[in-house]
Amino acid sequence: MRMTLIAFAALLGLTACETAGGFGQDVENTGEFIEGSAQEVQNDL
Repeated sequence: MRMTLIAFAALLGLTACETAGGFGQDVENTGEFIEGSAQEVQNDL
């Protein structure tokens, strides 16, 4: 379920960017989201 949400968030982030700078920010935001999700899973274990 989480992987589906992560993939969906990444897709939305990538389709929302309009410039190369925007693309870089979207990739950074997606990475931070994935990192936060991974940290939550690790904390739950």
